Amino acid sequence: MQTAVLGAGSMGHGIAQVLAMAGHDVTMRDVDDERVQAGLDSVEANLSKGVDLGKVSEADREATLDRLAGATDLDAAVRDADLVVEAVPEEMDLKRSVFAEVDDAAPADCVFATNTSSLSVTELASSVSHPERFVGAHFFNPPHLMDLVEVIRAEQTDDDTEAFVVDLLEEAGKTCVVVEDFPGFATSRLGVAIGAEAIRMVEQGVAEPAAIDRAMVEGYNFPVGPLELTDRVGLDVRLHILQYLREELGERFHPPALLKRKVRAGKLGVKSGEGFYRWEDGERVDRD
Repeated sequence: MQTAVLGAGSMGHGIAQVLAMAGHDVTMRDVDDERVQAGLDSVEANLSKGVDLGKVSEADREATLDRLAGATDLDAAVRDADLVVEAVPEEMDLKRSVFAEVDDAAPADCVFATNTSSLSVTELASSVSHPERFVGAHFFNPPHLMDLVEVIRAEQTDDDTEAFVVDLLEEAGKTCVVVEDFPGFATSRLGVAIGAEAIRMVEQGVAEPAAIDRAMVEGYNFPVGPLELTDRVGLDVRLHILQYLREELGERFHPPALLKRKVRAGKLGVKSGEGFYRWEDGERVDRD
């Protein structure tokens, strides 16, 4: 199957890796050669680490890389695609404009999926001429390691599209949960609520971030604490989701003042090198 992933950032290159490892030919597209190459390099690094850990064979590594190509030309990336997965920044106008361009260039029977973590899939589906073939596919970070994908049905999504995407993802080794298109879906709504409360606890001096995270990992079997997860997702992304959910669902999603201050200071988490923790090359440098 020919697939296209739009965006070569942390989510885009991870999704591209998942699809390529599942045996699909993937074109990963971004706006310039530097970003595309960074995405390709990240996939190669992930696969090499998998080989070192004994989780990926050398043959699978090479086969995956052979199935993966980069591009900056949007039309060329999607013109033969059976599936297009969008993973551009979490901005409604940007995503709508991207899908409008894709709609003009992709085959008439192409399925479109958005990796949005909170925005209305129904509104995004209205950007294309066949919204019944549009669905949400919310991967978790990092996509090549996290099993869960939240599949979101837009108001327009038909049963064949849902089944196509679920079957494809499950064949790629993912676990799918299907939800309806409500603000924040299931996972983002719950995840940001827990994350926001953890931030308020830091703000109030209840405990240090590491203590709060350890409590949730050890006491509730979270794979990673809510504050470390906020750093990994991006404080700016979490702030944007909270602001959107506040508009849609009310004041219980009011963003903590501490989160706003950190974003204004450019402390965005892993991608800036500092959030609630300090980071270098994707690794915490202040881990206790």
